[in-house]
Amino acid sequence: MLDRSSGILLPVSSLPSKYGIGTFGKEAYEFVDFLVDCNQSYWQMLPIGPTGYGDSPYQSVSSYAGNPYFIDPEELVNEGFLNKSDLKGLKETNTGSVDYGYLYETRWPVLRKAYEKKNLFENEFIVFKLKNQSWLEEYALYMSVKKHFGMKSWIDWPDSEIRLRDAKAVEKYKKLLKEDINFYSFVQFLFFRQFDALKSYAHSKKIRLIGDLPIYVPLDSCDVWANPSQFELDRENLPTGVAGVPPDYFTPDGQLWGNPLYNWKKMKEDQYLWWMKRVEATSRYFDIVRIDHFRGFESYWEVPYGDKTARNGVWKKGAGMDFISVLKQKFPDVEFIAEDLGYHTPEVQKLLDDSGFPGMKVLQFGFDAREASDHAPHSYVRNSICYVGTHDNSTVMGWKNSVAQNDMKFAMEYLNISEEEEFNWAMIKAGMRSVANVFIGCMQDYIGLDDSARMNQPGTVGTNWKWRMQKKQYNAGLAKRIASVTSMYARGRKQV
Repeated sequence: MLDRSSGILLPVSSLPSKYGIGTFGKEAYEFVDFLVDCNQSYWQMLPIGPTGYGDSPYQSVSSYAGNPYFIDPEELVNEGFLNKSDLKGLKETNTGSVDYGYLYETRWPVLRKAYEKKNLFENEFIVFKLKNQSWLEEYALYMSVKKHFGMKSWIDWPDSEIRLRDAKAVEKYKKLLKEDINFYSFVQFLFFRQFDALKSYAHSKKIRLIGDLPIYVPLDSCDVWANPSQFELDRENLPTGVAGVPPDYFTPDGQLWGNPLYNWKKMKEDQYLWWMKRVEATSRYFDIVRIDHFRGFESYWEVPYGDKTARNGVWKKGAGMDFISVLKQKFPDVEFIAEDLGYHTPEVQKLLDDSGFPGMKVLQFGFDAREASDHAPHSYVRNSICYVGTHDNSTVMGWKNSVAQNDMKFAMEYLNISEEEEFNWAMIKAGMRSVANVFIGCMQDYIGLDDSARMNQPGTVGTNWKWRMQKKQYNAGLAKRIASVTSMYARGRKQV
């Protein structure tokens, strides 16, 4: 069980790096130092994989690969992979929003330049390829074929033989695209070279990393293309049903995620080996693994493939405790967090209890004037993780500005605060003083930003995953205030 402690949630993409998106450069190291000054123990990141359509880190083309945009160009100059002149095509910008289209057009040519000097660390690159062979070869081939066909999803590749992974076609494209395959492998070498260095620095400062394991993978991914038998697909490797969330008070059509569903019966035959490999990789990247959409292991919402909404879905039973038992047996030393939000049932609660994993409490869900909520602080248990809000919620000030008047009045009375007090700090203190063993605050809420800094609004595409922090928004004064509140409620860093 995790000790009483706290951390801050800030996606890598939101760091105030110079060239349009957060990276593993000096600003990341400065943020680690900021966490130390804040008396924190954890840096919670979102998934760090390469993003695709919609820019969501929860829709990555690979469960193993890293996001090339997080590779810091200036570090590549420092290491000799690039000359300063190679960065002339990059626009120095930190406008507070990520422009993914601009990154796509400009970052890949710079990485190609770095690839020209791959021989600088040839032996290290060879070792990396051998060590990561189990996933790297498939990923690099997948990306190379995808590029060859104009970045189309694999289900739309015009060559049906490679689309369905005919053995002769695989060998054909390995030869045809040999240079691209090596390039995509090299980009991953650069990513993990920088990520591992940052992780080592964080550990040297006694900061642990929390990262997500998305429950689903997108259809347009190496995971599905390379492992079709693990999913509910037809003879053409198209889904028979896809994931979603049923309609509710907020979303009358439900949420249509579109991810292919798992063939749990097939997975059980080899003790969920595909999943175990995936968890092993995630546990190497992060010190604590947050399992996304935990309730989906108890039961999940299956929507017919091709439907435009999630209305016609049905509940299907998941792998349940059988899967969780294997997970705990294979990874006895890994600390997991269960993201148990959403449609909560007694069966989901039993699975959470039987797993022993800490669940999540979200303060914003705790102030419904109409009915009691187990997200109100007085109902918490120690074995839980408290958030004011997550990346899927409004910022706390955004919530304050949009919540129903009765709910706001209830929150003000519950927290015993006046109109003059800073609402974001009142909410933070409520989470800090709760009995939950871990408190995680979003960086936007410590700064006190409104919903213009919201990271994601579920069910929408086009405006999400873009917020970036400005350097002027965090400083020694803010760190001192965070550290003071953290110490007040006995969540400070343990002396080692």
